[in-house]
Amino acid sequence: MIDIKTIVRSISFAFQGLFYVLRTQNNARFHSFATLIVVGLGIWLQLNFLQWCIIIIAIGMVWVTECFNTSIEKLFDLVNPASNPLVKYGKDAGAAAVLISAFLGILLGILVMGPLLYLRILSLFK
Repeated sequence: MIDIKTIVRSISFAFQGLFYVLRTQNNARFHSFATLIVVGLGIWLQLNFLQWCIIIIAIGMVWVTECFNTSIEKLFDLVNPASNPLVKYGKDAGAAAVLISAFLGILLGILVMGPLLYLRILSLFK
């Protein structure tokens, strides 16, 4: 049987984690700003269903990697708070995952919104 209390508690923990990431990670705050800009632009450009799906997946990919990266960093800090080359490599690899997902998100955004934005801007000058 499904235990609603357990599900609600799990969701509460997930939101606590998300708020922790937003409160402590500068890049997450930047991703929040970028998310708002992209969603606003998507509304203005009147994206269709498939285009929204692509944009939402791209945004989600960046957020998931940012949250995983924060988890990895905190685990490394717990295991070995002193400076250690292996900890540095682990943290750098996590940061690289965020960077790659951000670049992919930007590329998908350009592919989906670029042509629409170009046409919309042209129409403003007619």
